[in-house]
Amino acid sequence: MPRTDLTRAEAEARAAIVGEPSYEVTLDLTAPGGSFRSETVVRFRATPGSSTFIEATSSALDEVVLNGRALDAASVTDGWRIALDGLEAENELRVVGAFAYTNSGEGLHRFTDPVDGETYLYTEFAVAEANRVYAVFDQPDLKASVRFTITAPAHWTVLSNAPSPAPSPVGQGVATWAFETGPVISSYIVAIVAGPYAAWHGSATSVDGRDIPLGLFTRASLAEYAEPEVMFGLVEAGLAFYEAAFGVPYPFGKYDQIFVPEYNWGAMENVGAVTFNESYLFRARVPDARREQRAIVVLHELSHMWFGNAVTMRWWNDLWLNESFATWASTLATSQITEFTGVWARFASDEKTHAAEQDQLPSTHPVVATIDDIGDVEVNFDAITYDKGASVLKQLVAWVGLDAFQRGVGAYLSAHAGGNATLRDLLDELERASGRDLTRWSQLWLETAGVNTLRLVVEADAAGTITAARIEQTAAATHPTLRPHRVAIGSYADRGGRLVREHRVELDVDGPTTEVPELVGRSRPALLLVNDDDLTYAKVRLDAPSFRTAVDRLADIDDPVARAVILGSAWDAVRDAELPASDFVRLVVSSVGHETSSAARGLALDRVELAVGRYLADGHRDELAGEAGDTIWALAELAEPGSDAQLQFVKAFTRLAATAAHADVLGSLLVGEIRLDGLEVDLDLRWEIVTARAALGAASDEEIADALALDDTAKGRQLAETARAARPDQAVKDAAWCRVATDTALSNDLARAIALGWRRSRPVELLASTVTDYFAMLQHAWSSRSFSMASLIVSRLYPSPLVSEELAAVTREWLTANPEPAPLHRLVAEQLSELERALAARACDAAALAEATSESDG
Repeated sequence: MPRTDLTRAEAEARAAIVGEPSYEVTLDLTAPGGSFRSETVVRFRATPGSSTFIEATSSALDEVVLNGRALDAASVTDGWRIALDGLEAENELRVVGAFAYTNSGEGLHRFTDPVDGETYLYTEFAVAEANRVYAVFDQPDLKASVRFTITAPAHWTVLSNAPSPAPSPVGQGVATWAFETGPVISSYIVAIVAGPYAAWHGSATSVDGRDIPLGLFTRASLAEYAEPEVMFGLVEAGLAFYEAAFGVPYPFGKYDQIFVPEYNWGAMENVGAVTFNESYLFRARVPDARREQRAIVVLHELSHMWFGNAVTMRWWNDLWLNESFATWASTLATSQITEFTGVWARFASDEKTHAAEQDQLPSTHPVVATIDDIGDVEVNFDAITYDKGASVLKQLVAWVGLDAFQRGVGAYLSAHAGGNATLRDLLDELERASGRDLTRWSQLWLETAGVNTLRLVVEADAAGTITAARIEQTAAATHPTLRPHRVAIGSYADRGGRLVREHRVELDVDGPTTEVPELVGRSRPALLLVNDDDLTYAKVRLDAPSFRTAVDRLADIDDPVARAVILGSAWDAVRDAELPASDFVRLVVSSVGHETSSAARGLALDRVELAVGRYLADGHRDELAGEAGDTIWALAELAEPGSDAQLQFVKAFTRLAATAAHADVLGSLLVGEIRLDGLEVDLDLRWEIVTARAALGAASDEEIADALALDDTAKGRQLAETARAARPDQAVKDAAWCRVATDTALSNDLARAIALGWRRSRPVELLASTVTDYFAMLQHAWSSRSFSMASLIVSRLYPSPLVSEELAAVTREWLTANPEPAPLHRLVAEQLSELERALAARACDAAALAEATSESDG
């Protein structure tokens, strides 16, 4: 049976009964097998005579003792909850039992490094997984201190939220770490990390004069990639930035950063013990965009120490307060304290685009989402909670001013330090700081779903003088809210072969039509860009002459944010079936060679890959795919030796390679028959080449085995699985699909790696054989697997490259027959929505192809 999800009603009822919990947790991590021994002593206040429950997802319970009364474990627990009846004003509960390690990245994850045979452990407790390790009231508003006593192999390092004590030997090769009582925090940001981690130490000085100890930890086999000077430098600069911005000193006693294996997320803001995905340890050269992304992630997690950890949401409907704020704040910090000063262009082209895409799915929801239970939370770690919320905050900052916004945030953090708060608490402080009433703003921006479209309409006379200009705002019929926007309109003119902004208008847009009198009487420029500087969150449509200029001369615009807004507008138009995908592909391949931003270049190339794979019409997909690959390879050959552009073009070519000739080029690059000055075929690039050749049917088993022999690590083994599953063989595809769907011994990372190779299919028809089995297994997979593994199976085994009406019809049929459970229905409905969008985009592209063919014939 699936675990029972905690509901909001249950959490509110329990919080009304229970107060001031504290935990003493004793763990023994030395026993062999798949479980560990856990003993929890919980002390808490309660309403006398009341009843409630505590979560404990155990393999077996040995003891349950409440206020000295031994309870029959079999009768008080269902395996996930322990019933607590007849509570007193002051209570003590003791729970002892066996709890299971996981291979899914939830609870206490256990991993063995194939390089040295060492075992590494880490916890991931969000959203409500602390109960997989100890008995706990697992909800964010029942904050508590935890004191851990942990027995483990003596050569290990053991970390938690409190500083690590010196271990005490307790036997041959075994020691115990008796931690101090940790800070009072929510259960989802409690952490334990244990194993023979390599370590580096530093310190940072807080504004209040304290020395904050800094730690950095990796697996021993990855120690050479740790870059402690980078990781410590970002934290030191970020701590100073946030303390100055918020006016609040760093709220905790230490700050460790730990790279952990087989991690589901990018990182997690555990108090003083932040865990990171090992993909941010760079084993080989990466594009600058990837280093920029790491900086953002480091600063994102650091900002959570104030916003989310010191002050925490009361319930998960305010999850966005954590994630949106951290996304916005980390982008601001990155722009001001790192070398990546152009990060707002990335925000415009990446975060906002992802937000708008999510906001047009049938599962879209307000930023402040309705969260009835934990299942609702799990599926809401999405681009609305992170990226739309951050985009909305960027709009709010433009409206109230950065100084007022930061003063309000600082007051909020000071007023609620150590406690829980709500959106209304934040708005109250922002209103006091800015003098603006934010109630209507909140209702329109945070409490309604959907993205608006802003379209600039311009009229001009025969001489080219603007006679009328207005911004028309529309919304989808399903989410018809029109919102107030603070926007800028830039006028770009040709100056020496460049498109240069010579005039800018900033105004408030509200309602369906907003006149722009400041443009009237001016000569119509080559380009008028609505949402210049990317102030608001909206889809943008340029007037027809401006769009033609933008398409023809995108590379002539110096401002990276302006280029990002234009390219984002074109991509929106492709996905809305307004612009043929073939036009978009040609736009990018003709201009990307002039792009100077690593992030923008990488995102544009990613979109070309998606457009080629999903949005091009059948009549010319193969031809354009070949042309796109040829052009990107030519750009790699022409790029400056050793440049970031050269590396990105080569990596993009491995993903776009579509022909036997492309496979031959990659083969020659692999063995050194083709060389590009400044380019090293290192570990990562070698795997990208081998996987691309495998997908094209050109890589032999020996070629994959040779790559693995050079990289027989956990990462290398995952990449070998991807390459094997990518081969265009029906038996290979079917076996890979079956492994991910049914093999519970697969870890999360191995399952992802195999699914990635399975989905990389040429021809895509090889995926069709699993369609019937996919829909047949969904309910069982959802009920029998953890959320992380079930959602991985649902999302990654859907044959999305198979863009067909037949797949859409089968998906609709399943959705009609399976309205519950709601999170599963949502994930499948999102797949259908993207499929329908791809079908519409292909129809648009086919119509353009037919028209071009007709004109050519005529």
